[in-house]
Amino acid sequence: MTRHHWAALSLSLLLLLHLLTLAHGECTCDEESLDRDKTAALRYRIGAIVSILVAGAVGIVIPMLGKVIPALRPERDIFFVVKAFAAGVILATAFIHVFPEAYERLTSPCLKGEVWGNFPFAGFVTMVAAIMTLQIDTLATSYYTRRHFHGDEAPRVVAAADNKEDQEAGGSGADHAEHLHLHTHANQGHAHPPGPSGSGASSDLLRHRVISQVLEVGIVAHSVIIGIALGASESPKTIRPLMGALTFHQFFEGVGLGSCIMQARFKTSTALVMALFFSLTTPVGIAIGIGISNTYNDSSPTALIIEGILDAASSGILIYMALVDLCAADFMNPRMQGNGRLQLWSNASLLLGAGLMSVLAKWA
Repeated sequence: MTRHHWAALSLSLLLLLHLLTLAHGECTCDEESLDRDKTAALRYRIGAIVSILVAGAVGIVIPMLGKVIPALRPERDIFFVVKAFAAGVILATAFIHVFPEAYERLTSPCLKGEVWGNFPFAGFVTMVAAIMTLQIDTLATSYYTRRHFHGDEAPRVVAAADNKEDQEAGGSGADHAEHLHLHTHANQGHAHPPGPSGSGASSDLLRHRVISQVLEVGIVAHSVIIGIALGASESPKTIRPLMGALTFHQFFEGVGLGSCIMQARFKTSTALVMALFFSLTTPVGIAIGIGISNTYNDSSPTALIIEGILDAASSGILIYMALVDLCAADFMNPRMQGNGRLQLWSNASLLLGAGLMSVLAKWA
C-alpha cells in the first residue's frame, strides 16, 4: 500500500472521529437506562483493548507463517481451505454483524423526517458500495497492469534461481527453477509468482494486492465503529459479552485478511505494516470511545447517520470481496474443480467460518 493510500485512509478516519465528536450535542432520544459502573466498565474496556489486540495480531499472523511453514503456503491445498474459512467469516461479518447494525441505525426512531423512514438507505448504500468496490477493483487492477506491462516500466521476465527463497521453501533446485522472477522499477524487489506464464502470474499477483488493500479498508471502517461503541459504553453488563465476542471476531477477521495478504506476496515490511494497522484499529477505537464516553451519545442523529452509512458501506465492500474475490476466484479455480476432496473440505470450511461468525452475533 503506497504512502498516498495510507494518507487518504488516515484522513478519512480523522474526519470520521471529528464527526462523531459532534454527536454529543444532538440528543433527541433518551439514552437507555443501563446498570452503569464507570470504574468496573473502565477495567473491562482496558481488558478488551489487550484481548482484542492480541487476538487480531495472532489471527492475521497465522496465515503469514506460510513463509516458514510449508503447509500454509498459497500453492498448497490447505491454503484453499483456510481461504474458504476466511471467506465464510467475512461473508457472515457483512450479513450478520455489519448490515443489521446499519439497518437498525438508519431506521432508528431518533431520526426525524420522512426521508429516513420512507427509503431503505441501508440497502441502497450497501448496493452502491458493492458497485463502487467493483469499479475500484477493476480500475485499480487495470491501472497496475498497464503500469507494469506497458511503456518504460515493462517488466523483464527471466528464469533464475533465488537461493534465499529456495532455502526458505526447503525445495530442490529443480522445483525452484519453475518460478519466474519478475523485475520491475515500480517494485524494488522480486516477485515470485508460481505458474508457467510470467505475465499471467504477475497479473494475478497484482490483483491479489488490490484485493488485500480494498479488503483491509472495508474491515478497518467497521472496526473503528465497533471499537468506539464498546469504548463509550459504561455498562459492565454490556461490555462483558462484547469483549469475548469481539475477541473471537477480531481473530477470525485477522485470519481472513492475513490469508489475502499472504497470497499478495507483499514485502515483509509492507505486510507487517498492514498487519499492525489492522491489529490496532479496534483497540484504538476503544481508546477513543473511552476518551469521549462522557460526551458521546450514540442515539444522536449525527452518530446514527454516520455510523449507519459507514456500516452499510462496509457491508457492501465485504460482501463483494467475499463472494467475488474470495469464493468465486477459488471455487472456480481449475485446481479445485479437478479435486473433489479439496472441494468438499473447502465447502465445509466455508460453512464453518460462516457458522462460527453467525453464532457470535448472539453476543455481538
